[in-house]
Amino acid sequence: VLQKWVNREISNFDYLIQLNTMAGRTYNDLAQYPVFPWILRDYTSEELDLNNPAVFRDLSKPIGVVNEKNAKAVKEKYNFEDPLGIIDKFHYGTHYSNAAGVMHYLIRVEPFTTLHIQLQSGRFDCADRQFHSIPATWQTLMDNPNDVKELIPEFFYFPEFLENQNGFNLGQLQISKEVVNDVVLPKWAHSPEDFIYKHRKALESEYVSAHLHEWIDLIFGYKQRGPAAVEALNVFY
Repeated sequence: VLQKWVNREISNFDYLIQLNTMAGRTYNDLAQYPVFPWILRDYTSEELDLNNPAVFRDLSKPIGVVNEKNAKAVKEKYNFEDPLGIIDKFHYGTHYSNAAGVMHYLIRVEPFTTLHIQLQSGRFDCADRQFHSIPATWQTLMDNPNDVKELIPEFFYFPEFLENQNGFNLGQLQISKEVVNDVVLPKWAHSPEDFIYKHRKALESEYVSAHLHEWIDLIFGYKQRGPAAVEALNVFY
């Protein structure tokens, strides 16, 4: 599979799906759901220029430190000594892929709506914590080193999860009083289908093809554990 990918016989999307499968990740287990990278950092421009390297996320860094400002806090957390010596050191107390994160992204489609309601003791979580906007979700990642969610494959092929087709009452945001309905898209996307089309195009772009292996090292490769993980600020609780 690696050789096929290097020879460009399979797409970046196919390669990631196959890697996830080999790593034991599956759509049948929310705790081991396939994981995909955030690949863009520009969610505010009117047009998306895939020839400009500045629109892409730095794939060599874990999502928690893509914003340099977070690196200091992340290092401090790692250097904290557990007085009882029970807990191993870590940079992040949460994970880039977990069941709650999958439900967070897929809240508008069943069976994930029902699973989310069960998780929240029989009701929707408060609107401010819902997945309501792609630009706002990215901004939260940049501002908060404790939020380290990567993406799920649906961001590259499934426009329906961005629409509230079932008309669920997801509440309204506290400050702006905005009603949470369809997911707010980046300015450069004119519809959920347009977002998926451009996002998939970005995934297959020359820039991502040249740098995807750096992210794979963090998630599936040698930077998961040991000294390389410490150096890459990539140690999870």
